[in-house]
Amino acid sequence: MKNPIEALNKIFDSRIRLGVMSVLVVNESISFNELKQLLELTDGNLASHLSTLEQAQYVRIQKAFIGKKTNTTYSITDLGRQAFKTHLDALEKMIKRI
Repeated sequence: MKNPIEALNKIFDSRIRLGVMSVLVVNESISFNELKQLLELTDGNLASHLSTLEQAQYVRIQKAFIGKKTNTTYSITDLGRQAFKTHLDALEKMIKRI
């Protein structure tokens, strides 16, 4: 029997990164604060996981100003969308084999 977890993407091992990608795949973009509230995370925890996803080039960060306040939004990249789809496909195959 082939190793059932070899096709899984290690970056998505974290439930937080899995949650972030799930939100981003169905939204064109989302602000940091909206993502934080939706996933019920602290600023630091979310920022750490977003940094990992950004380093992998799975998310795109856009910063803008609304008045004097910074507004940071996140969106999924084409690479991120493909990596997440591949990960979900591997999960589905693994579940069907068990």
